[in-house]
Amino acid sequence: MKAVGLTRYLPIDDPQSLCDLDLTEPPPPRGHDLCVRVEAVAVNPVDAKVRAPKATVETVPRVLGWDAAGVVEAVGDAVTLFRPGDAVYYAGDITRPGSNAQLQLVDERIAAHKPRSLGFAEAAALPLTAITAWELLFDRFGIDPQGAQRGRSLLVLAGAGGLGLMTLQLAKRAGLVVIATASRAESTAACREFGADHVVDHAQPLPPQLAALGHAQVDYVANFVDVNRYWELACAVVAPQGKIGLVTTPRGPVDLEPLKNKCVSLHWEFMFGRPMFATPDLIAQHRLLTEVARRIDAGELRGTLRQRLSPINAANLREAHRRIESGRTVGKIVLEGWS
Repeated sequence: MKAVGLTRYLPIDDPQSLCDLDLTEPPPPRGHDLCVRVEAVAVNPVDAKVRAPKATVETVPRVLGWDAAGVVEAVGDAVTLFRPGDAVYYAGDITRPGSNAQLQLVDERIAAHKPRSLGFAEAAALPLTAITAWELLFDRFGIDPQGAQRGRSLLVLAGAGGLGLMTLQLAKRAGLVVIATASRAESTAACREFGADHVVDHAQPLPPQLAALGHAQVDYVANFVDVNRYWELACAVVAPQGKIGLVTTPRGPVDLEPLKNKCVSLHWEFMFGRPMFATPDLIAQHRLLTEVARRIDAGELRGTLRQRLSPINAANLREAHRRIESGRTVGKIVLEGWS
């Protein structure tokens, strides 16, 4: 089967950083596994981080990719949620071969039926960011999706990325006052389009801008960009008994002391945590992706696909990684079809 992978971890401008491959097809699915014929894949910052230069050399090519939509080809003997021919979408498991291949094995409990109203490319843009945003807001922060915390405030640092745009929508539907950071006209417009009540310029000091909006303190801070750069800011603007959420790894130590007097809680969100450890609530990801698909089809949520490349091959994946590493993408980048 066709695939794109690597054996060495190299700068993205190196043609060997991602290579076209011809790999053996995966074995027949067993247990809860589905064998999915991949039709479209999205590229996320995690792809670029995993691929980033380091000394490791893989003896067997490694296939990346953690966002996909496709069609179920075969099912394992314990599968109850799907049958061959079903169109599905999922983010997968970072400990297993990724979606940048024509066929992929994935556990049914972390997949869901694709939104009926979306094509494969539009659906592939959703899973990783939808799971991350949903788990952070509703599982980690404990926000009620139906609006029990209506009127509380959320600051989203890096609002215009794929994760930011999904978070803005979910938070707005839950009744929060949503404040996003952006600096360019394009990213500011996207934040407003996807539900931000206010947009503040991260190229300028943020506390005066928040105070001018009447939100000198916010109940929740979601930092999607740089833990260290915004740590002091988050500690300063979060309200007493508020919550701070992180999705990236700090570049160095951070001082937790400022959280103490305010009784602030710190939450790490890593959407691969459930599949990585096969937690007892693994099926929660199937359920939340099913609810996201329902909301998409009902017009309550919007897709975040902004850039499309075709076909799925090494050259186009290298280009997608370059765009992700620029730090200037708005929404999601998706590749579709095999040459």
